[in-house]
Amino acid sequence: MAAEPPQLLPARMQMAFTLGIHIILVPLGVAFPFIILIANYRGIRKGDEVALLLAQRWSKVAAVFFAVGVVTGTVLSFEMGLLWPGLMKNFGAAFGIPFMVEGVFFFLEAIFLAIYIYGWNRMSPWVHFWTGIPIVISGIGGTLAIVSANAWMNQPGGFTLKNGSVVDVVPLEVIFNNAFWYQGLHMLLATYLVAGFMVASVYAVAMLRGRRDRYHRLGLLIPLTVAAIVMPLQFIVGDSTARSVYKDQPIKFAAMELVPKTSSNVPETIGGIWIDGEIRYGIPIPGLASLLSGFSTDTVITGFESVPAKDRPPVNVVHLAWDAMIGLGTFLLAIAAWFGFVWWRRRDIPKTKWFLRTIAVSGVAAVACMEAGWILTETGRQPWVVYKVLRTTDAVTNADGIWASFAIVIVIYAAVIAAAVYVIRHMTRRWRSADTDEPNVPYGPPPTDIDLSRSSAGNQND
Repeated sequence: MAAEPPQLLPARMQMAFTLGIHIILVPLGVAFPFIILIANYRGIRKGDEVALLLAQRWSKVAAVFFAVGVVTGTVLSFEMGLLWPGLMKNFGAAFGIPFMVEGVFFFLEAIFLAIYIYGWNRMSPWVHFWTGIPIVISGIGGTLAIVSANAWMNQPGGFTLKNGSVVDVVPLEVIFNNAFWYQGLHMLLATYLVAGFMVASVYAVAMLRGRRDRYHRLGLLIPLTVAAIVMPLQFIVGDSTARSVYKDQPIKFAAMELVPKTSSNVPETIGGIWIDGEIRYGIPIPGLASLLSGFSTDTVITGFESVPAKDRPPVNVVHLAWDAMIGLGTFLLAIAAWFGFVWWRRRDIPKTKWFLRTIAVSGVAAVACMEAGWILTETGRQPWVVYKVLRTTDAVTNADGIWASFAIVIVIYAAVIAAAVYVIRHMTRRWRSADTDEPNVPYGPPPTDIDLSRSSAGNQND
């Protein structure tokens, strides 16, 4: 096996770091505006001043996260060309198409986000509300465009390869490649459940600290409802996605399920690692992997030993990421079921501290679940950057100084994140100290007329 170029490790680490940070911001840019509009709609439709106040404050937080996302997303865009010139030089004619589409959606989102934020107290209620709809649509479109690029790397199509370069590109076939629909829907649902649990977790922590007023209760209820509705849908889509990977990327699937040799009646291995040619420390459930893959224990699963070692992904990383995603997803599904059952019976959130504690950790769990899913997606495709067309070693830059650029990126990200945290903490402290917003609650009475502490326990309309 040829030695890996020395630039490969730092390039991978820098890309993993920047993508891992940026992806946390994606749900806050894509799904958070939808949660804001729910509060906005409720405020207008029902005359709920607390919901309007939540929507106004949330929109300011969303603006901060959007600004941070612009910085991190810009760094990622430069990295694609600087760290992986072999990809952009030879495949940019195809790979760049989804990025062009995403750029259009990005500018639309930025424009309407500015209109929406500055439209408080300047537009009539419903006109202002409708300016928020393009934000949600643009977020969905931008997400699907970016995921289309990643899906194309997993299932490349819509081009002809001639002398190592892309010719005869068919844009629609590039965008709507074979992996687009299941990857796109899976990621889109992930943004909504992650945003829902993240926002709800903030208010759960506040309620555990004694702030049990209606403002905090509604701040927990709206995003948690979104996450609870999306969670079971995500499991259905995820199950379909796994079977698509079984069909289209069999070696990646074998690493996910920790299957070394091609066989039928393959067990589902919970935990475990591949060491010295054998599976250790795992808990096998007989026949379950085959059953889930093809609805029969007779389903044959291709083992990763069927290809040379140089063509295999890092098996243990892929398998453990798969286990982490499924485990954390199951935990979040249980939370959604708990909340849904109690709401169905009582039209109220569970009142125990254990429920609030569980919601408080759900935001971190949801982020970790999403990160595990992306680790699975990216490492599972290795050693290919474009599946079975371009190896990662052939795409990486030959330039020196990658470790230095990585250090610079870490400093930039630390500064931007610290600034964002400072701004948000400053806003929240001001809001808590005054329980008002400046200068007035949007299209409502003066802030002094709003009773944020009014209890809504048992309120059937919440």
